Amino acid sequence: MIVRGVIAAALLALLVAGPVAASERHPTLGELEHEVMCPTCHQLLELSSAPIADRIRAFIQIRIKAGDTKSEIKHRLVSEFGEAVLAAPPVHGFNLLVWLLPFLGLAGPGAVIAVLGRRWTRQPREPAQAESDDVLDPRLARRLDQELAVFDR
Repeated sequence: MIVRGVIAAALLALLVAGPVAASERHPTLGELEHEVMCPTCHQLLELSSAPIADRIRAFIQIRIKAGDTKSEIKHRLVSEFGEAVLAAPPVHGFNLLVWLLPFLGLAGPGAVIAVLGRRWTRQPREPAQAESDDVLDPRLARRLDQELAVFDR
């Protein structure tokens, strides 16, 4: 069952690879507006009417005319505004889990646990402490009573 899911995902990736490669080399403003966020209103660029969004659109159009790829344009935007400018998290490091967990969820909870490499078990309980540890030293108890008496006045 897991093997069929992996094969289906691989076939889907191959089908999408051609158009994605073409889009990478010759991006359009519409594509990038759907993949970039406005840094002030935190909406997709295509939905934002903030002045910074207009400046980013103009920047994207200039970079497209200059022949930049989609990755190059996004890299320039990230260097200026940080990764929050991207609508989808990058596919590397810890963010890779964001991309993989939905597919692993389809394979079942066992696959998720296997990939994460964790074994979920109940931790053993610590032995109960002796009651003698709970008894307060008589000198400290007397001092505590004296200190608290100040607040009762």
